[in-house]
Amino acid sequence: MKKIRTRYAPSPTGYLHIGGARTALFCYLFAKHYKGDFVFRLEDTDIERNVVGGEASQLNNLAWLGIIPDESPLNPNPKYGKYRQSEKLDVYKKLAYELIDKKLAYKAYDTVDELNKQRAEQEAKGIASFRYDRNWLMLSEEEIQKRNLNNEFSIRLSLPKNTIYEWNDLVRGKISVNSDDIGDFVIIKSDGYPTYNFAVVVDDHQMEITNVLRGEEHITNTPKQLAIYKAFDWEPPVFGHLTIITNMEGKKLSKRDNSLKQFIEDYKNEGYSPKGIFNFLALLGWTSVDAKELMTQEELIEKFDPSRLSKSPSKFDIVKMEWFSKQYIKNLDNDVLISKLNSPKSKEWNEIFVDTYKSHCATIKQLNEFLKIYLNIKKNLNISYQKNDVLKTFGTFLKNKEFTIDNIQLAINETKQKLNIKGKELFMPIRIALTYEEHGPELAKAIYLFGQDIIYERLSKWS
Repeated sequence: MKKIRTRYAPSPTGYLHIGGARTALFCYLFAKHYKGDFVFRLEDTDIERNVVGGEASQLNNLAWLGIIPDESPLNPNPKYGKYRQSEKLDVYKKLAYELIDKKLAYKAYDTVDELNKQRAEQEAKGIASFRYDRNWLMLSEEEIQKRNLNNEFSIRLSLPKNTIYEWNDLVRGKISVNSDDIGDFVIIKSDGYPTYNFAVVVDDHQMEITNVLRGEEHITNTPKQLAIYKAFDWEPPVFGHLTIITNMEGKKLSKRDNSLKQFIEDYKNEGYSPKGIFNFLALLGWTSVDAKELMTQEELIEKFDPSRLSKSPSKFDIVKMEWFSKQYIKNLDNDVLISKLNSPKSKEWNEIFVDTYKSHCATIKQLNEFLKIYLNIKKNLNISYQKNDVLKTFGTFLKNKEFTIDNIQLAINETKQKLNIKGKELFMPIRIALTYEEHGPELAKAIYLFGQDIIYERLSKWS
């Protein structure tokens, strides 16, 4: 049996998007589940759209998530050639000319204007989808030689008529397309660069990729790629096309949609748990047979079964994502979290603070926001509030004790018993008057963190 090899092959045109991250993650889980290799390579032939630092950004954000390629441009296996398409243009051109020699591809001398004219003529005849007609352009031998000398041509694959290209999709089952619905397509553009469909087939074949998981937008590319595999008499990989990710309204995620953050870099900068996001993304279009949600990376690798990939779109629920991040953050060692705080306080104080607040935080940024309550002390209460006996009673009990967390809790309990009150009636007056916040964590700890001087000063206003 062949060793399983999967790949994630982005263009260096920007930051790592949620959709790309999920594709990479599924490819990674697939490879690792079957003890195979996960490959990262770069489709960087669209020079105008490439972003400086795009490759590093992709790799760094994958690494932050815990997705480490076995091979990449930074860690290549010489057996498989170059890992950036821009470094193997001669390879693509050589193979394209081999197809020309076999009469399986040909030079097409159409200019942009001529192609547009052919397209317009088809539209006028009511042909909805353009199909290239290799016999439409009538050129003299002299004109052909001229365009040939000036490299004014592209190379198109010569598709056989009425041929079915089909595959058993890992996610969607059997899919088939007739070659007559495709038409001869470009494999080498007039600028000498390969098209996506040609380069990706060459790369996957040369790197011995066995399984390709990618977004559903690539379904229309697959029959073209199967045609190229057949022309070379190469064995194609097994394809699986993942369903789209939508927002909570069911609309496909758009990079122009500002209602939620869509790039891994944003979540990294906010201080989300990378393990939480890894876990969340793994369940965005896949479920474990036991329906378990919280799983370590090792568990996800062990349980990953491609037959359980969803056939329905997946909703990106930011609330659920934050829940996952919270589960991981609250289980981090306090020392790890303290190291990420901008706190001038003592180690003991920081320990209590982290213990008190970490279960309420989905991000490190949120933890630092809670810290500001104690570093930037509010001078005035900005919440409308009426005096009552709760604070006076609580203050009387507290001031007769040493200022500790246990004694603060004891004073709360004694107030409850004496006034025969509970719930909001008891806690809300104390929380608002002493923390200047309407909501918060365990009350006794939240009070203690302000220190005795500030708490006694605030109590004095209500006695």
